[in-house]
Amino acid sequence: MSFDTILERALAAEEAGFDGVWFMDHLWAPGDPGLDTLEGWTIATAVAARTERIRVGHLVLCDAFRSAPVLAKMATTLDAVSGGRLDLGMGWGSVADELVAFGVGDPSGRARAARLDETLTVLRLLFTGEPVDFDGEFHHLRGAVCRPVPVQQPFPIHIGGAGPKLTLPLVRRHADWWNCPSYAVDRLAELRPEVGDVRVSVQHPVALVSEGDDRDAVVATAERRFGAWGGLLAGTAEEIAARLAEERALGVDGFVVQLTDFGRPETIRRFGAEIISALQ
Repeated sequence: MSFDTILERALAAEEAGFDGVWFMDHLWAPGDPGLDTLEGWTIATAVAARTERIRVGHLVLCDAFRSAPVLAKMATTLDAVSGGRLDLGMGWGSVADELVAFGVGDPSGRARAARLDETLTVLRLLFTGEPVDFDGEFHHLRGAVCRPVPVQQPFPIHIGGAGPKLTLPLVRRHADWWNCPSYAVDRLAELRPEVGDVRVSVQHPVALVSEGDDRDAVVATAERRFGAWGGLLAGTAEEIAARLAEERALGVDGFVVQLTDFGRPETIRRFGAEIISALQ
């Protein structure tokens, strides 16, 4: 999408009552490197500067792309600029080919998770605004100070993923929010006890069927575009609201939806009027 299209849809979401807008963090488009792809942090900053209420964040930032002190400075700056509207979504990098292509290397999943563990520790220390000394495997700081401190106290850190051995322990140790990806929503009840006392959000691709639509055609298109993600919800506004209400009853506090028509403004407005209002 062009920036004008992204901004149009973010503004429509703000007007429609959405709480936040989330971006990806990739140096190329996963699955199709030939597509134009705008850098996620710059996009979030530009959207924050042009909106008033809606929160901005990434699901998720790739830890390997930035040093922890640089990320801390970027995060505290955007939190200040936006008036405390940043959600810091973190991950350890899921597209190995991308890491190789852009010179990050080819570390194992275990090594990437270990680096993220250290990064999250360093971020929390730097967010205090006090001098930080730290010696780890990946980060070495001497009297490092990051000021201003975040507007939000505590600064909300989101960790996305569902791996029980590497990712969920990071959620338990460091996160304020666990974002359950769409492919793991069917295991939500099983995985929830593994993350401790954190708030939970879930991802869903959503195919909204309007009156007069060919339901089978809408669902078929959604399956073609997003079926591989898992967690697809398809139906009328009433049906979608009922499904999300069931998850809320299980303790889910937030929903991150990828509209399967790529978020046309009219669909965003309908989602707000008929689904968000029903859940409220």
